Amino acid sequence: MREKILNLLYNNSRITYEDMAVMLGTTKDVIESEIADMENEGVICGYTTMVNWEKTDTERVTAIIEVKVAPQRGLGFDKIAERIYKFDEVESVSLMSGGYDLAVTIEGKSMKEVAIFVHEKLAPLESVLSTSTYFVLKKYKEHGVTLVDQKKTEGRMMITP
Repeated sequence: MREKILNLLYNNSRITYEDMAVMLGTTKDVIESEIADMENEGVICGYTTMVNWEKTDTERVTAIIEVKVAPQRGLGFDKIAERIYKFDEVESVSLMSGGYDLAVTIEGKSMKEVAIFVHEKLAPLESVLSTSTYFVLKKYKEHGVTLVDQKKTEGRMMITP
């Protein structure tokens, strides 16, 4: 039951308890109780709204930063990850396998703002060995939601001489 509730909420966090109860063949009270339990246990961590910023007048820049770090004895990567995710600019931090250790996603108002964050806050951290910053040019799909008009991306027009 929990997985079904989580899937419903993941796809539409505005779905009502009543609608979930009907879809899952149970009562509103059962749904409400399960969700409250999952919130208390930290399974459900929050509710967000997805915004396609490209369709607004707001200027935003997203950057993905590869970070190589020296893990601390007895703490591994957790302590440095915690220091990084506490910055307001940081949207996400993930421990990675491969050529770098942490993937950090941040958002800023401009490329300059992102550069200042990397230069003044991220790179100087004691355990950080190196960073590589990549700017997101366009988002096509995020959190399972397509952000572009399907008609515009279906294919190329054929041009004949």
